[in-house]
Amino acid sequence: MGIVKGSILGNSYVGAFATSSDRLTILTPAATKNEEELIREALQTDVVRTTVNGSGLVGIYTVANSRAVLVPEMMERHEIEAIRKAAHGIEVHVLRTGLNALKNNILANDRIAVINPEYSGREEKEIADFLGVETMRLPIGGFQTVGASNIMTNKGMVLNNKASDEESDMLKKAFGSVSYSTANLGASAIGLCAVANSNGVVVGEETTGFELARIAEGLDLE
Repeated sequence: MGIVKGSILGNSYVGAFATSSDRLTILTPAATKNEEELIREALQTDVVRTTVNGSGLVGIYTVANSRAVLVPEMMERHEIEAIRKAAHGIEVHVLRTGLNALKNNILANDRIAVINPEYSGREEKEIADFLGVETMRLPIGGFQTVGASNIMTNKGMVLNNKASDEESDMLKKAFGSVSYSTANLGASAIGLCAVANSNGVVVGEETTGFELARIAEGLDLE
């Protein structure tokens, strides 16, 4: 299993530039070949390079599980088609919402999605239907942007260090075991500091050994 530290474009917030499921990783086109290879080896998926309305911050705007990729309305047709061509049967769905930084606001695996409570009922239903998951409206650690501040795969979940015992207990009932950590030398925005799936995780190069061990433990990658 891949448990590695790295950067993308010299930036330790690797989760801003990539998003992954167990079947596909979406990566900024600006990443180097070595950065792509690091991610490919750690996560063991196909990699597609694309942008979102010209932005390389695909790890902020796109969210994926094994069933579907959700993309924002501002994404251009040729950008969506790049994902569709690489997706091999994975559905690509445009979610029309004002909360268009989808990965920041949706924390998902193949069974559950924890979403920003500000999503409307219609938006929640679309998220649930297209990802094929149950949904929970829940801020974690005071952050509505649950995807930016936590990590979830099919094997494990890591909460930001500000999460309360009550929030942790609620997520344990829905998900099973959870752990807590920071990344990149104390950052609570751990979802932006990492890109992960069931096969591995790439975390920012400033992440300490202790933080890396906590993240690996929470994601059941040891």
